[in-house]
Amino acid sequence: MTALATTPDRLLVSGDEAVALACLDAGVRLGTGYPGTPSTEILETFAQLGGKAQWAPNEKVAMEVALGAAFAGARAIVTMKHVGLNVAADVLFTAAYTGVTGGLVIVSADDPGMASSQNEQDNRHFARAAGVPMLEPADSQQAYELTGMAFALSERFSIPVILRMTTRVCHSKTIMRRVPLDKPPHDPHFERDIPARVMVPAYARPAHVRLRDKLERIAAWNEISGLNPRIEGDRSLGIVTSGVATVHVREAAPQATVLQLTVTYPLPMGLLRDFAASVDRLLVIEEGDPILEHDLRAAGIPVEGKPERFRFGELTVDRVRRILTGNQEPEPPPVRGKPPMLCEGCSHRSVFTVLRKLGCIVAGDIGCYTLAVLPPFEAMDTCVCMGASIGVGLGLRHVLPPEEAKQVVSVIGDSTFMHSGLTGLAEMVYNPPPTGHVLLILDNGTTAMTGAQEHAGTGRNLIHDPTGKVVFEEVARAMGIRHVVVLDPMADEEGMEAEIRAALESGELAVIIARRACILAAGKIRQWEKAAAEKRAAAHPASPEAN
Repeated sequence: MTALATTPDRLLVSGDEAVALACLDAGVRLGTGYPGTPSTEILETFAQLGGKAQWAPNEKVAMEVALGAAFAGARAIVTMKHVGLNVAADVLFTAAYTGVTGGLVIVSADDPGMASSQNEQDNRHFARAAGVPMLEPADSQQAYELTGMAFALSERFSIPVILRMTTRVCHSKTIMRRVPLDKPPHDPHFERDIPARVMVPAYARPAHVRLRDKLERIAAWNEISGLNPRIEGDRSLGIVTSGVATVHVREAAPQATVLQLTVTYPLPMGLLRDFAASVDRLLVIEEGDPILEHDLRAAGIPVEGKPERFRFGELTVDRVRRILTGNQEPEPPPVRGKPPMLCEGCSHRSVFTVLRKLGCIVAGDIGCYTLAVLPPFEAMDTCVCMGASIGVGLGLRHVLPPEEAKQVVSVIGDSTFMHSGLTGLAEMVYNPPPTGHVLLILDNGTTAMTGAQEHAGTGRNLIHDPTGKVVFEEVARAMGIRHVVVLDPMADEEGMEAEIRAALESGELAVIIARRACILAAGKIRQWEKAAAEKRAAAHPASPEAN
């Protein structure tokens, strides 16, 4: 347990740590999720504080587990980065219909500016599309308090709630004070309610009506919730804002009258109309898509928004000043940073050296190995989303001329394979291209890109205790792949080249598992394995006769 759990007064914490503290203080029974920057530290911190937290194979499974806990009346949180909500969307949309008994909070950690993501989608759209409330903190204090409020709101209206964080809020440290948070009103207990929980059409139709009624009631509650603070100032300029943009607005326009929306769906339109009527000039300053701007205009409220060029990337104080003054001058170019690269000693280097040498068309995936697109390798040709390497590679194989098709390989990491590679492998067996296909699983024994988290293929859980393990080569054979090879990509690079070349020329389906521990995590992995062995030995001591 960390010092955060016992320190009662002022704390300097990140937004992620604040959410974890709120989960502890609000009586959360279960935290689930999939690691992804910038959300990863929430569950890691919650576990360090003594909470029950676990990594799921992917975000969809994580949300299903959390939903099950909430059906039982427990408070549960599920965490993911913004693109993870795409994976979990199927659950989210129907969970809005079913409702919950216990509080269910979904953390969507958006990444404006794409610090470590393949897109910068604005997940405020999900709240509107699915019909669930959304709360948005601007700093660690609000992250803590709004997490507690999100659970209370979820239980009050029997509905999942999205807590939208952004990279800047997740990782920035600000002063936070712990305050009393409402606890769960009852212990977990499952009460049968088939019309509410079984979404066949006959029950789903009235559930949709109930959902829209809930949203009307939540909107009415939001008008008087007190969660959308108004900062008084010069009424010649009024600004509606939300999230971290609030911080930038306060610095860029300290004289302005500001309405910060922390509950950004459903909106308090009465409050917004009153605010608009009280100022001479009304602007919306929001990071990302012009969602609030469009909502206000759709309601007939005259409002100014930001120029289209500020839709991209993070907002800053300078950018806000430019919006307020109408400055059209080009922004100074960003400071050029050092490009990322695969670590020295990383086994992925050997793999991509061989793939480039062989002239392969490489359908890539999400992970450290994506860096192979950069010099000196330049050996990755596609990268779309988690698990897409297999399907994209198969699509290329199906349509390219045979000699070109034979050069296509799919490359996926171990954690990504667990996340969403199994269905791609099933497709590979079910609809094999005429030229066969080659899948390389780069197994470095961890979720390396997000800081060495466990997954279902490591045999260790979130806190590194031993648990069940999915063995990739056994899975591949069980799913119908006859040609399965396991090798160390650094022990014998020439042998690996021969294996890949032979697989490409065979015209068969092949899975090659390149297994070597991540060089940065190898020491930790050895420690965790040693600790696991000691725990097993303590739990099952050898009998005296055996000695």
